[in-house]
Amino acid sequence: MNKPKITIIMATYNRAHFIVETLHSIQQQTFVDWECLIIDDGGTDNTSQVIASILEKDKRFQFLKRPENYLKGLPGCRNYGLDLAQGDYIIFFDDDDIIHPENLKVNLEVVQGNSVDFCHYQKQSFENRKPEIHLSEAKIIQSISISDIEDVITQKIGLASCTVFWHKRCFADNRFNEELMYAEEWECYSRIISDGFCGLIIDSFLYFNRKHPNSNTGEFYNNNPIRKASKKDAVLLVIDNLKVKGLFSEKLLRYFVQMALQFKEHLLFKQIKEKARLSFVERVKWNIFYSLLPIRLFLYRIKKQL
Repeated sequence: MNKPKITIIMATYNRAHFIVETLHSIQQQTFVDWECLIIDDGGTDNTSQVIASILEKDKRFQFLKRPENYLKGLPGCRNYGLDLAQGDYIIFFDDDDIIHPENLKVNLEVVQGNSVDFCHYQKQSFENRKPEIHLSEAKIIQSISISDIEDVITQKIGLASCTVFWHKRCFADNRFNEELMYAEEWECYSRIISDGFCGLIIDSFLYFNRKHPNSNTGEFYNNNPIRKASKKDAVLLVIDNLKVKGLFSEKLLRYFVQMALQFKEHLLFKQIKEKARLSFVERVKWNIFYSLLPIRLFLYRIKKQL
């Protein structure tokens, strides 16, 4: 096969009951010059059997086992995919979701037509009922650059793992941290933005993510200890990156201190103060802020109810 324009990277683990529908939605893309690298993370179900006919008929799909030199987990699978990718553009899809048939076409037109490094599009969640798929002309909502790093970190701009279409150059010096088991895309994408890459946000809903309790996000909000610990580690890595690049602001410090309230068992507040390298006076200030935070949040909730 000739070198494709776009590389789709999909990590998979025991999703035989979902992945066929996902692959069919990829096959329905109106833009056809792509390769899809399906990276198996050591699954034990019959995924290879249920997708065998698709692999046989459509050589754009490759089913690969994650090598041992990449750590088990989503980041290791994606890094392996990035190292194999032949396309000029990269997009990550999950193995249990549905992709709009115009996804690749619209994203490529936006990125090439505006000479930017990436395009962030919208997603819609669903559970059992498959969503209705519509498309109107893509409208640019806003641009994203290093000046928007605070909104990216605080997730006012929510760059979810499967809602960004990247030029491959964004990953020339960036990979996912393979030690992370949650928030790895938040940590990685914030590094990319802080490196100065620029993109656009469009209003088109081009991705439909399936909600179920066994997803990484579902496990995090169900207080899975591995996911929670990973988010704490991601926070500290993000702070390190921002400090090195001179982008760590008081607004971001406040955001992380407020977040630390949810991670008391991980002593996140103490570690944030150490990473931020605060002076004695600043430590006293933020100690007071943190100790009064539960009272302030309680009063805020009362006010909101009233």
